[in-house]
Amino acid sequence: MRLGIFSAVLLVFVANAIAGDLAWFTRQKAVAHYKGPEDSLKRKAVEFLFDNMEGHSYVTYDLVDSTGMVIAFDVLSFETYDALTSIFSEMEKQHGVLDFKKREEMFDSFAITPDFVISHVDAAFAAWERPWARHLSFEQFCEFILPYRGSNEPLELWREFFDTRYDSAFAKMQNPSDPVEAARIVNQDLISWFHFDPRFYYHPTDQGLADMQATKLGRCEDMTNLTIYAMRANGLAVTSDYTPYWANSGNNHAWNAIVTANGEVVPFMGAEANPGEYQLANKLAKVYRKTFSLHRENLAFQVDDPDKLPRYLASKSYVDVTKDYTASRALALKVDAPDSVQFAYLCVFNSGEWKPIEWGRIVNDSATFRDMGVDVAYLPGLYVDEKILPAGDAVLLSKEGIVTPLLADSLERITLRLNSTTRVKQDFSTDGIAKTNLEAGTSYELFYWEGGGKKIGEQVAVDAPLEFAAAPGGGLYWLTAKDSDKEERIFTYENGTQVWW
Repeated sequence: MRLGIFSAVLLVFVANAIAGDLAWFTRQKAVAHYKGPEDSLKRKAVEFLFDNMEGHSYVTYDLVDSTGMVIAFDVLSFETYDALTSIFSEMEKQHGVLDFKKREEMFDSFAITPDFVISHVDAAFAAWERPWARHLSFEQFCEFILPYRGSNEPLELWREFFDTRYDSAFAKMQNPSDPVEAARIVNQDLISWFHFDPRFYYHPTDQGLADMQATKLGRCEDMTNLTIYAMRANGLAVTSDYTPYWANSGNNHAWNAIVTANGEVVPFMGAEANPGEYQLANKLAKVYRKTFSLHRENLAFQVDDPDKLPRYLASKSYVDVTKDYTASRALALKVDAPDSVQFAYLCVFNSGEWKPIEWGRIVNDSATFRDMGVDVAYLPGLYVDEKILPAGDAVLLSKEGIVTPLLADSLERITLRLNSTTRVKQDFSTDGIAKTNLEAGTSYELFYWEGGGKKIGEQVAVDAPLEFAAAPGGGLYWLTAKDSDKEERIFTYENGTQVWW
């Protein structure tokens, strides 16, 4: 056993050494290519790429069962998303819980070649000559034009496909120096041939340009990457911004934004909606921006094993841009944690679970979470064995920065009259009575939060509001249809009305 562990450690050491040697050789050869005095910025650009290459890679995934057995699965073999999810449910009945597991990770430091780097650098500098790009600083150029990848897709030379594709349209621009007008031209083309397809939620391996040209379909990650290729190839400073989890809905989202030289951020959805015509659908608690550069203040640099961090907080290459999108405030909370635990997490309620979107270092039994979106319900937690454990009371953070604990009071008993499981437009009958949005004959369970979900009761809906008597008052509640997909929303109860969070 000791020999096996030693051998595994030795293999990792040797692999890292080889990758380091290859990266050093590639770096030196690429830098040496730009030997003239006029190439000083290109040399700096090469240095930027290699200084920040750590962690960048192409990652592939397999669908596996609980034993690790790989299950063959192709999203395009299903005609519709509903057909896919139906068959997936049947597969889980046969194989047990299925999940996607990393198959292979090919790090850029091992795979990248001098010719690849030189090609991207030359094309990026040519794009910097576009009239709308000339005003970008070298630092902005390095972050928003130069990088050769968007996420964890395969390495490809994608600039050539896009760098002259729009020249005739650019020549007709009303304002040849306006990056937003140029971005609309590029995006209109993408809209014409690439489309969102929810089946790709079950395809976690990010597609490269060749893949997307073949499928012409993808998820938000693919759409933002494709847009980055097309825009950056033409000198447009376009980012991929994302929220790990919506604050008042299930799921998450990624989108694009164009950054102007003065720092203005104009969001849009690549291959779907143009800058100035796009609105985010749900409430934001936190927004991050993918970067190529490393950010040493990120949590991944504060721990020994980043792989054991929550998914969206494990990256070394992102920055917090919440302030660009919504009003935000710092939130300091007491945290119940063992002395050995250094970090706490702030969570939003999403798809039936509290999910982490920010971290804070625990100091004197409290943690401060930076730039949190307001008018949101939060829960502090600890991350143990890939699960969030509550570490304090749920709270509301108001627009004014007031923090209100959501504590159910067992001494205050109230009757809750409930019309819905989620936020909907309230309809009324002709006599002014609120109509329900519950399905008659369906059984509903009501919970309140107190260190976990505690059941108040269960009722079968009829054509009238559900009434739960003697419930603890002042709490945070959750009404769900029995055996539902758990997309119902949490709420407080104020003046006889459900208030949604």
